[in-house]
Amino acid sequence: MSGLFLPLLVRDLKLLMSGGRRGGALLPVLFFLAVAMLYPFAVGPDAPLLARTGGGVIWVAALLAAILPLDRLIEPDLELGFFDQWALRGISEEALVAIRMLAHWLSFGPPLMLATLPASVLVGIDAEKLRIVELGLLAGTPGLAALGVTVAALTAGLRGGAALGGLLVIPLAVPLLVFGAGSLAIGGEGGIALTGAVSLVLLAIAPFAGGAAIRAARG
Repeated sequence: MSGLFLPLLVRDLKLLMSGGRRGGALLPVLFFLAVAMLYPFAVGPDAPLLARTGGGVIWVAALLAAILPLDRLIEPDLELGFFDQWALRGISEEALVAIRMLAHWLSFGPPLMLATLPASVLVGIDAEKLRIVELGLLAGTPGLAALGVTVAALTAGLRGGAALGGLLVIPLAVPLLVFGAGSLAIGGEGGIALTGAVSLVLLAIAPFAGGAAIRAARG
C-alpha cells in the first residue's frame, strides 16, 4: 500500500483540480470570492459591522465552497467500478478514503486560504483578524474535507445524493463554524485550538465511516 499512496494521491488530486471533474478547484474559489464580494452590498457600507461579521462570512463561504464538489468525491469512481478494482488489489476502503480526504483538502483548503487575502479586504477584516481567520481555516478546513468525503461516501449511489449530502454537511459542520468564527471573539488561540480539536476528531472518524459506507454501496 505504501508504494501506491503517492500515485493514488496524485490521481485524485489531478481529477479534483482539473476541469475534467466539472469545474475543478477553480469553482470553489470563485464561489468563495463571489460571496465575499456580494456581502458588503447586502449589509451596506457600515465598516464596523463588516469588521465584526466578516470573519463569520468567510467561514460560511468556506463551508459552502467545500460542499460544491461533494457529488464528485466518491460516486463517479463507485459507478465506474474503481473501488472494486482497488479492493481486488488489496487496498482497503479506509486507506482510499484517507487519501481522498487529503486530496480534497489540497484541492480546496490552500486555495481558499489564499483567496481569503483579497476576501478580507472586501469584508473589512484588519491584519490581526486576518491572521486569526487564516489560522482557523488551517485548523478547520481538514475537518471540512473529512466531513465532505464521509458524507459523499454515505450518499453515493442514492437518488438526489448531492442535495442530501449538502443538507447533511451543513448541520454536522456547525461545531467547526462556531469555534472557527468564534475564535475572533474569544481570544483567537482558544477558538483555534477548539477548531483543531474538532477537526482531528473528524479526521480520525472519517476513514472508518467512509470506508464502511463504500463497502455497503459496493455490496
